Amino acid sequence: MSLLEEIISTLEAAGIRHALIGALALSVYGVNRASVDLDLFAADPSCLRPDLWAGLQSRGVAVQVRKGDLTDPLAGVVRFQAPGETPIDIVVGKFVWQTRLLERAEPVGGILVVRAADLVLLKLYAGGLQDSWDVQQLLARPFRGDLVREVESRLSDLPARCQSLWKKILQG
Repeated sequence: MSLLEEIISTLEAAGIRHALIGALALSVYGVNRASVDLDLFAADPSCLRPDLWAGLQSRGVAVQVRKGDLTDPLAGVVRFQAPGETPIDIVVGKFVWQTRLLERAEPVGGILVVRAADLVLLKLYAGGLQDSWDVQQLLARPFRGDLVREVESRLSDLPARCQSLWKKILQG
């Protein structure tokens, strides 16, 4: 079983909803970008309990749990590393809008993937240069009109800084 399969199996056994985000999720929507890791998203704080991952650790997987504080935009991140495997991060959200995007995630090739519009929302929330580039690449795909409508229908759930970044990206 691959590291990804082990992580997903652990999440599913614990009843934790999760979905693929990051570069691999972008590729589902036709955007190719190199990445040195694989990213999953969850909005359940139990992901940050070290005992949840004890089984993986007993098999030699390095697990690093980083909890965010009250001012952090995330609940935390869990990083997994195993010899010969791509590192995997579980980004753990803490807001209702993040739980909703997980509810909308769709199965692709046996794994849940966030919708393109929800990937844009996560990228706007992260707000980095790479995130803005990723959004621009998604907007360059043939489904731009539908994507813009779907993002704008949910944008009010995000902080004002995300809405400003969205306007800036749309203006080019």
